[in-house]
Amino acid sequence: MAAARQLCAAAGARLTPLREKVLLLIWQSHQPLGAYTILDQLGQTESGRRPAPPTVYRALEFLLELGLVHRLNSLNAYVGCSDPRHAHAGQFLICRQCNTAMELDNDAIDQALDQAARAAGFSAEHAAVEILGLCPNCQQAEKGTARD
Repeated sequence: MAAARQLCAAAGARLTPLREKVLLLIWQSHQPLGAYTILDQLGQTESGRRPAPPTVYRALEFLLELGLVHRLNSLNAYVGCSDPRHAHAGQFLICRQCNTAMELDNDAIDQALDQAARAAGFSAEHAAVEILGLCPNCQQAEKGTARD
């Protein structure tokens, strides 16, 4: 969390208690989290009220802008960034069985996508690659089931 605070300070942005709690929930999860799951996990504030959905979406947008989280479009969910100090698009391996997501951050993939876009005369502003498949644990489980 100290790195997130430093990143916010360097950007002249404020990591409010709610933003920090949303970030912590995402970073602690081993699976991508949707906004409403985050809302449920937030529970009530000190004032006894639950945050409204727009408040959570604003916190997520803030965290996205600073590169602290990534949005997985195919799941409509969010994951923590493995290296928020390094600006990158993000490539993700998403397990279709257990919904675990792993960030790759491979510069060669970013460069290949950028070159292909430029070759097509396209000015890319953002790219995210999401690869759906089976993680090693689910592959093992599937092999074990197939033997039975």
